[in-house]
Amino acid sequence: MKNDRFEIIRSLHGLKKLEYIWDYYRYRIAAGIVILIITVTAINMLVEGRRHYRLDICAVLNTEDDCSSWFKDFEKSLTADGGGRIRVNYDQPFDYDNRYYYVQELEVMTTVSSYRMDAAVCNGDMYSYLLAINACARLDEVLDPETFEILTASGAIKEDTAALQADENGQVDPADGIPGFYGVNLTETAFGQAYNIPADGSEPEPLYAVIISNTDNMPDAVTLIRELIK
Repeated sequence: MKNDRFEIIRSLHGLKKLEYIWDYYRYRIAAGIVILIITVTAINMLVEGRRHYRLDICAVLNTEDDCSSWFKDFEKSLTADGGGRIRVNYDQPFDYDNRYYYVQELEVMTTVSSYRMDAAVCNGDMYSYLLAINACARLDEVLDPETFEILTASGAIKEDTAALQADENGQVDPADGIPGFYGVNLTETAFGQAYNIPADGSEPEPLYAVIISNTDNMPDAVTLIRELIK
């Protein structure tokens, strides 16, 4: 039977041959295409995951504003020395009013633990979570004295307590946490004025910048903070 089918295929030409092949092998062809797509996607994810970026940033705003142009300008200034590109994740939601917030927590934790986040510009909910998992670098330890003084004088630097976790009764003891300066409030900065003003004219919610403590790109992460507070 198979030999007869091959003989028929040999005897056909042009579109008729293609139509015959499709009629008899379409399921195998479709399965092959699906397998090829999955394979290519997996390889692309593997390569993308291993590709070194100079800086990985997560941007979770309070508004629907598009801040990609700011980060493109920042990338141009940062890479003027011929260094590598930056990568900005604009698609990570984080909202404790969302019923699936635990999925968002898992995504952020995975990104941090896999060294795919060097810094973040984030809303209050994500900032609180990064504090809770002790993912924020202490800015008084990583910033240069001049930048730290500027932030302190302007009131933009935020003192908080990290690593606070609820016990089995749901209680949180501040004495169990780690106090320090972890976030920069961007609300009054040029960045905040451009991308953190609600469309309805209401009072803007705080927007923070943080450096992730396990980053291996600390100098560039500090440069990002300096640019954001201009």
